[in-house]
Amino acid sequence: MLFHYLAQDQKGHIKEGNINQPNIEAVLEYLTAQRLKPLSVKPLILEQDKKEIAIFKKTLSLTDKVFLTKYLALMLKVGTDLFSAIDILIQDFESGLARRFLLEIRTNLEKGEPFWKAFAQHPDYFSPVVANLIKAGESSGNLEATLEQVSVSMERDRNLQTKVKSSLVYPIALMIASFFMILFLVTFAVPKLGEMFLGTGQAIPTFTKVVLSAGMFLNRNIFLVLPIIIGIPVGLFLYFRKTTKGKELFANLLEKIPISRDLMEKMALERFASVLSSLIRAGMSIIQAIEITAGAVGHPKYESALNRIAKEHLARGLSIGDSFKKETIFPAVVSNLLAIGEKAGHTEEILRTLSEFYEVEIEGSLKTLVSMLEPLLLLFLGAVVGGIALSLIVPVYQLVGQF
Repeated sequence: MLFHYLAQDQKGHIKEGNINQPNIEAVLEYLTAQRLKPLSVKPLILEQDKKEIAIFKKTLSLTDKVFLTKYLALMLKVGTDLFSAIDILIQDFESGLARRFLLEIRTNLEKGEPFWKAFAQHPDYFSPVVANLIKAGESSGNLEATLEQVSVSMERDRNLQTKVKSSLVYPIALMIASFFMILFLVTFAVPKLGEMFLGTGQAIPTFTKVVLSAGMFLNRNIFLVLPIIIGIPVGLFLYFRKTTKGKELFANLLEKIPISRDLMEKMALERFASVLSSLIRAGMSIIQAIEITAGAVGHPKYESALNRIAKEHLARGLSIGDSFKKETIFPAVVSNLLAIGEKAGHTEEILRTLSEFYEVEIEGSLKTLVSMLEPLLLLFLGAVVGGIALSLIVPVYQLVGQF
């Protein structure tokens, strides 16, 4: 069990850290053996150890991760030792997961464990790519440059996520506004006209009867139906967003739509080029780098192809270019450039260029997607509102025609 302690050494200095022990008595024995006077000992339960519903599970935000890696790199660059740099960051985070994570790093370092181990112990916070990059940087004595490289990579991911979210804000806002406008129209406006039509005793079209019946039902049961109408989209959003099965199902649905499939493939290729470039730059072997990259691309087809390249093609002695050419899922431009880069000894630079290229391609695909969504949503809204209006106008003309 993890405990957080506050203790005083023989010189009166305050020591703070985390320690894994079976109980509080064991923690006190450890502190006494270290000639520390315990001031406070509290059990510390990290979020991943809590028994809580997965959809409400907390994690480090991407902003916090960028801040941690960027400022650790900066402080190491100006000559601050690792312990002091971590202590400074601990003071910046008064509470929360980031502070707990930093305290755990410091405790690990005090016990003589490597810096990268804390990152590897928290796969929910940091991907295996980050842990392996830091491990390679620490082993080669180039931790400062590696942390800077990780922060740049995370910042690019954050910028890409921001672009995707900002591109989809207007279509989503339009969908929500349209939904509530149609709901209000059907629930409150339609029933009043329905009572008037039904009171005339005249025959009305079948489509109009359906619209009136739906409107009157919603009007009578609005407090029962509204939570269901709101709950279903929210539930689906949480299912697709927070659960593994939901993510897989959503990815399969997007795969069936040509424009979203194209966007997902470009995002996978951008991640492939960016991650593999970073791992090669950190000094990792090409086979190990591709195996780690396979788990980071976020696309099942590319993940399988990369695993085959690492475990079958490269393991048999094939060149990088020939290995990628055997997997036809990769565009010809990727395979050809990798072959050229391998011969010239510039594989890492080629991959970085490909990453930048696909980043621009993703922006273009997003603009295309949004430019298609907006008119489609407007057409759908016009069709629904027009259909409701037509169902009400026809009976009015019928009534007027009788006079």
